[in-house]
Amino acid sequence: MGQLEKILSRVEKPARYVGGEWNVTCKDWHKAAVKVVFAFPDVYEVGMSHLGLQILYHVVNQREDALMERTFAPWVDMEEQMRRHGLPLFTLESHRPVAEFDILAFTLQYEMSFTNIINMLDLAGLPLRTKQRGPEHPLVIAGGPCAFNPEPLADFIDLFVIGEGEEVFHELLELYLKLGGKRADRQETLHRAAAIPGVYVPSLYAVAYREDGLIREIRPLEEGVPAKVTRRVLRNLDGAPFPVRPLVPSLGVVHDRGMLEVQRGCTRGCRFCQAGIIYRPVREKSPATLLRQAGQIIKNTGYDEVSLVSLSTADYSRVEELVRSLLDEFAGKGVSISLPSLRVDAFSVDLAREVQRVRRATLTFAPEAGTQRLRDVINKGVTAEDLMNAVTAAFHAGWQAVKLYFMIGLPTERDEDLDGIAGLARQVLERGKEAGVPRGRLKVTVSASSFVPKSHTAFQWEPQVELGELKRRQQYLRSKLKERGLVFHWHDPEVSFLEAVLARGDRRLGAVLAEAWRLGCRFDGWSECFDFQRWQEAFRRAGLDPYWYAGRRYNYNDVLPWEHIDAGVSKLFLIHEHKKAMEGKPTPDCRTGRCPGCGLCPTLEVEPEIREAGNACPHPTANDNDQDHYRRSPYSAPLPD
Repeated sequence: MGQLEKILSRVEKPARYVGGEWNVTCKDWHKAAVKVVFAFPDVYEVGMSHLGLQILYHVVNQREDALMERTFAPWVDMEEQMRRHGLPLFTLESHRPVAEFDILAFTLQYEMSFTNIINMLDLAGLPLRTKQRGPEHPLVIAGGPCAFNPEPLADFIDLFVIGEGEEVFHELLELYLKLGGKRADRQETLHRAAAIPGVYVPSLYAVAYREDGLIREIRPLEEGVPAKVTRRVLRNLDGAPFPVRPLVPSLGVVHDRGMLEVQRGCTRGCRFCQAGIIYRPVREKSPATLLRQAGQIIKNTGYDEVSLVSLSTADYSRVEELVRSLLDEFAGKGVSISLPSLRVDAFSVDLAREVQRVRRATLTFAPEAGTQRLRDVINKGVTAEDLMNAVTAAFHAGWQAVKLYFMIGLPTERDEDLDGIAGLARQVLERGKEAGVPRGRLKVTVSASSFVPKSHTAFQWEPQVELGELKRRQQYLRSKLKERGLVFHWHDPEVSFLEAVLARGDRRLGAVLAEAWRLGCRFDGWSECFDFQRWQEAFRRAGLDPYWYAGRRYNYNDVLPWEHIDAGVSKLFLIHEHKKAMEGKPTPDCRTGRCPGCGLCPTLEVEPEIREAGNACPHPTANDNDQDHYRRSPYSAPLPD
C-alpha cells in the first residue's frame, strides 16, 4: 500500500484505486481455499455500474471457502505511474497483485474493451497467451455477452463461460478445488472444465480455413470435448441469489443508484438485438420478492433512487402494480423509482404519473427506425402513432424533455428512412409545444447509433454499411435536425466499424489485437483515447483486411466463426427470421401470440416465468406432453446442404 500511496496524488480520481467502499467484503486471505478476481476492463465508474459484477461478487463471497475481489482497468495516467514505479495490477480489497490469485475472471460487455483485457494481463505480469501460462499462473476466464463470439480473444482466454454465470461459477470453483487448484495439471483442469455445460475452452478446438478465407470447420481436438457448447441459463430467477447489500461506489459512477433486476429476457424479437436471443426466455421475479429486495437495498445503501433493471422493464407483466407498491413503500422517504428506456407501445399515462411522484427525469423511447417499413424489417412492432401517443402522455404528465434512440445503417435502409427519423423528431417536438411545454425548456434529443451485425441474430449474415456511406448517412441526418429544440447525437462511425469487425471476427484477429495493444491502443470506446490509424496499422502488420470482416455478407451455409457456440435458438429459425426481414414481414411477440418455434425452450429445457395473475404460458416446453408444434416446425429440421 505504501508504493500505491506515493503515486495516488499524481493521478486523476485516486478514489478509483483505493477500495474501502460501503458494503465491501474483505475476507481472510489464508482461510479462503480459492481466490478469484473479478476484472472489469474499463474504469471504475463504468464497472461499478454493472449489475453482473455485484451479483457474482455476492455469489462467490457467500461461500466460506472462496473470496472474490475486484480490479478495473487503470486510466492512462494511472497506468503510466504503475509502469514507471513497477506496481503490478492489484485488487481494491486487499491491494494484492492480481497474479497471486487463483482465477482471473473478465467480463466481456463491449468489443472495444478487448485491448484493455490484454493490457490488464500485461500489467498483472501474466503471459498474454494461454499457451504460455503454467501452473503458477491464475486461470484466466471470461464471460458476458461478447463471449457468444469468443474467437477474437481465443488466444488470450483459458476458458469462456457461455451464458448466465450464477450456477456455472460454483461448478468451476468446485472442479478447481477438487483437482487441487494450482497444484493440478493445467491441461487436465481445462479438459475437465470443458465437460461442464456452458464452458468453452478454445485451445481444445481446431479451426480450419478455406482458400477464400472463410472457415471450413471448427472441431474439438480431444475425445469428450463437445462439438457445440450450449449456453447456461438460470431457471429460477425469483429464488436466485441477489445482492441486497450491494457495494456503494466511493465516487460518482455512471449509474449511481440501487439496481433492482425485475426480469431477464425479452419476448419482442427485434432482429438486430443479440440480448433478445442470449437472455431468452423471459423470467420474471414476483412482486413480493422485488418489494422485499428493494426495501433491503435502500436500507443497506442509503440510495434515494431505485432503478428497475431489465431489457424491457415496461414489459414486466405487473410493472404498474410494482411501481405503485414501491412508491407507497417509500412514501415520505424521498426515494424515487426510475425506468430505463421505455417501449413506446408499453407506456401509459398512469405509469408516467406514478414514476414522477418524487422526481422527474428525462424519458427515453427507442423507435429504432424512422419508417414503418423499416420497423417491420427489424421487427420492432411499434408504430408512429404509438410513439406520438406515448410522448403526448409524457408531456401532459409534466415531462419537458425526451430522448429518442434510433439506429442507422440497418439492412435495407434508404434515405427515406432517415427522413422518417427527422420527421418523427419534429412531430415529437410539435406535440411538446401543443402540450404547453415552455419553449426554452422543451428538448427532444435524437441519438443515432450505427448498426453492428451481431452473432446469433437474424442479421448475423448481413454486412455492415460501408464506412464512407455510414458517414454520409450521419451527415445527411444531421442536416435534417437543425430546428430549435432538437439535439442530435451520433456514434463515432470508425468505432462502430471496428466493433463490427470484432463482433464478426474469428481467432485470426488475436494477432490484430496484440498488435493494436503494442501500438498503444487502450480504452478504444473512449473518444479521447481512440486512434483509428493505430488500428489500421495493426491490421496491416497482421496481414488482415478489416473490411473483409465488417463488410462480408455470409451465406446461410457458411461456417460462421461462432458456429460451435449454441445460444439455444435454432439456426433455421434465424434464417427464417432473416428471410421475413427481407420481405418486411413482422413476427408477433411470443408473449402474446403463438410460439414462433425458436426452439429455445425445449433445447435448454427451460420455460418462461410470467408473473401475471392467471397467466398460462402458451409456450410449448421440453416438459410438455404435446411436442407436435416442434415436430412440425420447419426450424427443427437439419440445415440443408
